[in-house]
Amino acid sequence: MPLVIENLTKSYGTRKVLDAVSFTATPGRVTGFLGPNGSGKTTTVRVALGLANTEAGTALFAGHPFRMLTQPGSSVGVLLENSGLHPGLTPVQHLRIAAAATHTHQGRITEVIDEVGLTDAATRKVRGFSQGMRQRLGLALALLANPRLLILDEPANGLDPEGMIWLRNLLSEYAKTGATVLVTSHVLNELERFIDDIVIITGGKISAQVTLSDLPTGANLEAFYLDTLRHMNQENS
Repeated sequence: MPLVIENLTKSYGTRKVLDAVSFTATPGRVTGFLGPNGSGKTTTVRVALGLANTEAGTALFAGHPFRMLTQPGSSVGVLLENSGLHPGLTPVQHLRIAAAATHTHQGRITEVIDEVGLTDAATRKVRGFSQGMRQRLGLALALLANPRLLILDEPANGLDPEGMIWLRNLLSEYAKTGATVLVTSHVLNELERFIDDIVIITGGKISAQVTLSDLPTGANLEAFYLDTLRHMNQENS
């Protein structure tokens, strides 16, 4: 299930927050969607998921808008920053609700809890969870129905170094099954270890699209990202 975004344009009042944003997240690959705070990353994701309107452009999941997918909840797994988790519910309870909504077999709940490393906390209420544990539960909800496309907004938030390694391996292996993975993150040195494609957005415009293997000789992701931002700032000054 590819995600094809073409010419997304959106304004808040007189301020244009998305300016003809276009890129593709490809099956079997992890796409890193990067940019500074306020650059339009989250707005692009929200528009793609039908959570915000757009004045122009399209976001198509295997050729269809998100709202037109037959089973959107099981086709696309989503983790957004500040995703709502009920403090009085346990991971098992959250996942039972999600399984019913996505018509996922209840037996999958135990599997996904184990996948994200929450087995020992499966029946504890979320109100006592650390940020990292909440992120793992958010990932469990995204992975529950074995979707063919993952959209993860800052999935590394709150994870310790061991959790970072776990996340890296999880997403790399998930993409190898033929799934599409789109990740936003500010942790560039970690992101560089597992992404395949790079899309950089600044000021609501796409400023770079390359594969990781096509970076200039001797440049790492952080250097390329910072150089791209400097170049765009110079153009806009």
